[in-house]
Amino acid sequence: MDYMDSGLRYTPTQDKDWDTTVQFLPASDNKKLEKKKGPSKVGAVIGVLIFAAVVALMTGLLVWHFHFRKDVRVKKMYSGSMRITNQVFEDAYENVNSSEFKALAKQVKSQLKTLYSKSPQLSKYYVGSSVQAFSEGSVIAYYISEFSVPMGQAAAVDNAMTSMDKLVDKEQRSVYRPGNSLLLEDVVSSELDSRLFSTEFSRFFRFSEHARSNHIGQIKSPGFPDTPYPPNTFIQWQLRADPNYVIKLDFDTLNLEENCANDFVKIYNSLVAIEARVLQEMCGYYSPSEPLTFLSSGNVMLVTMATNDRKNYPGFRAQVSQVRRGSTGTTCGGQLTGDKGSFTSPNFPNYYPPRTSCQWSIQVPAGKSVKVTFIKFLLSEPGQGGSKPCRKDYVEINGKKFCGEQPDGSVTETSSGNKMNVVFFSDSSYVDRGFTAVFEAVDISDPCPKQFQCKNQRCVKSELKCDGWNDCGDMSDELNCKCSSDHISCKNNLCKPMFWKCDGVDDCGDGTDEQNCGRCFSGQLTCKNNKCVTEKSRCNGRDDCGDGSDELDCARGPSTVRCTDLTYKCKNDKCISKVNPECDGTQDCEDGSDEENCECGRSRFKATRIVGGQDAEPGEFPWQVSLHVKGYGHVCGASLISNRWLVTAAHCVQDDGKTRFSQPGTWEAYMGLHHQRNVGSTVVKKNIKSIYPHPNYNDFTFDNDIALMELDSPLTYSDYIQPICLPAAQHDIPVGNTVSITGWGATREGGFAATVLQKAQVRIINHTVCDGLMGGQLTSRMMCAGVLSGGVDACQGDSGGPLSVQSGTRMFLGGVVSWGDGCARRNKPGIYTTVTKFRGWIKQNTGV
Repeated sequence: MDYMDSGLRYTPTQDKDWDTTVQFLPASDNKKLEKKKGPSKVGAVIGVLIFAAVVALMTGLLVWHFHFRKDVRVKKMYSGSMRITNQVFEDAYENVNSSEFKALAKQVKSQLKTLYSKSPQLSKYYVGSSVQAFSEGSVIAYYISEFSVPMGQAAAVDNAMTSMDKLVDKEQRSVYRPGNSLLLEDVVSSELDSRLFSTEFSRFFRFSEHARSNHIGQIKSPGFPDTPYPPNTFIQWQLRADPNYVIKLDFDTLNLEENCANDFVKIYNSLVAIEARVLQEMCGYYSPSEPLTFLSSGNVMLVTMATNDRKNYPGFRAQVSQVRRGSTGTTCGGQLTGDKGSFTSPNFPNYYPPRTSCQWSIQVPAGKSVKVTFIKFLLSEPGQGGSKPCRKDYVEINGKKFCGEQPDGSVTETSSGNKMNVVFFSDSSYVDRGFTAVFEAVDISDPCPKQFQCKNQRCVKSELKCDGWNDCGDMSDELNCKCSSDHISCKNNLCKPMFWKCDGVDDCGDGTDEQNCGRCFSGQLTCKNNKCVTEKSRCNGRDDCGDGSDELDCARGPSTVRCTDLTYKCKNDKCISKVNPECDGTQDCEDGSDEENCECGRSRFKATRIVGGQDAEPGEFPWQVSLHVKGYGHVCGASLISNRWLVTAAHCVQDDGKTRFSQPGTWEAYMGLHHQRNVGSTVVKKNIKSIYPHPNYNDFTFDNDIALMELDSPLTYSDYIQPICLPAAQHDIPVGNTVSITGWGATREGGFAATVLQKAQVRIINHTVCDGLMGGQLTSRMMCAGVLSGGVDACQGDSGGPLSVQSGTRMFLGGVVSWGDGCARRNKPGIYTTVTKFRGWIKQNTGV
């Protein structure tokens, strides 16, 4: 281990010491300046001149004092690399303490100083440089340079440093260049991330690792896994591979503070932290099931870690190995033939390497066309969205470039002949997971047999046309439609599902679905009881609505208000106007009761993009419970609300002719389960001690469809087992809000249950509209939610499972899956038991 007591360090020259003394003229002889009895014109003129000279002198002194003495400068650090073409790499260059390293480093620093002296913007502010490392090819030097720059000149210095390659090129062509100077090319320079040279750092570490064939090395944060990483620390790991090999970095654990502004890991395709060569920045807690594998483009890589003084976490561990250039995962492109096939970006579903360019030449039988569809398309990069032009990472087909993150299957192209070229390009910075694509031979005259062809050439089922859902991705399946009676007929000729009516979201785009909703006029406020009052009534200290809703969420500080059915009641029986104050990180109640029992409703893992289907990630919904009938298997879902209590549906625990579902001995509960056929080490199985269905459950109407289950012994929480937060009785879940449902229920009506936990986004539906759609079967204790994703892949969960509502950074149990018209029907909403209506009953029976 090389200990760096000063981090990215070198010995700069001292700043100029400005003169701090101010000289004033000595006082004159007062007698000589005394007034004479009679005024003298010459004396008056001389006096005026002297006075003017003194004023000018004082003004000059003041200008000097306040301008030059206050010469505010900022420290600017730049990192870079350059190829030295007239040197050959020696093994000794890996050792910063070797005489060979020091000799070449001295030459590089001398030449950098010479280069900067050629630029007026750089020469006068240059402080010094340090050479951090060398690598093969012929020899690549990695350096850091410091400048002390006046505030107003920072932009000019930035511009000059980004043009370093031109400066080098000009210097190399100069006839006055010494014959023994270094020949330079491929110069890269960018401003160093200011977080990497923070003055708060108290410790610096530098490690080196040279990978070997048939060997897997390891790097990890200090103390991992036994103790948290140290605070206020900067660490870097310089990784090398042999020539003609690339570095493979594979994280098996990464657990840092959630906010990257505090603690982070940054990976570079370099041996110094060049921002133009950064591969990824990471923080938070990643699921072990998520692939975090990176490849370098050359034989070097740098991993940096910076921490602040608060909230230190376990850290990370990663394996380091070398992979021969040209092996599987490092290359892409080639010839593809046949009626159908597939191809992916290199290293998919892991991160593709930077500085990659490849081409696939696809050929199908004569008389056919080539159709390519991207099943997954993840080419996001800071500074580049999904819109054109694609200047960074992209895929090019038929002269069109695609980039960013695109919905599954939405990127598709068809050739005019039987050949097609697909090009993939990644630049030097920031990598993503890439893509997986399929190609097939299609009939030129009928590329979508028995299906509807979208304008973007995607094929969708004919019955999906004009059903209100954007299945094509470009809305072409919803244009020129004649709406059926069970759809909203928008004025702009679009059709929308009826259950989107009056939910506060403009689905039509012209407001048609939000008209005639019994709402108030412009300038009026709609009360919770549907009364209309003027907007000026809001937060005026009077209950103009009659239900107090015009006085909710008023920024009047922690002062209490009159208690109503809508106000949050603290433990001391005082009420506050803030809506949904519980567990939001701010103490609103005088007694702090709104922030009690808040270790709930959060997944330990960082939210990620799922590579494939509607499968949930392991640990994404750690409160999800699978209820099994012993000897049979999964029957219902449930939600974990404490270390010994579950919430499920009352209809799940009703006896039938064969099974006594009401008896605790019938059931066993699985917590932490993800795959029904894989009960791994993260899963805990418990027996049931007691079951409490709601006493007023109606098995005909499904009213009061909620039940409690007590486990036979307390649980120990883990990354995969966590409780969901229970909402207060006054918790507001507005119509139109997007919420999540999960379960192992049938993914299509009449189909088999899912083996992997499924998730879907749904939207809360207007109660009145939904009641009409469902034939007047809703009670006040039921809520409606409709599938947002809209396809047959969306799962409406299964009975007893949670409807999870995001509020701030936590998830609350908004509803319990109760009943519906079929499963996953696009235009049929699901019905859920409203948990807020039963908050008192849950508290009375469980103490939670």
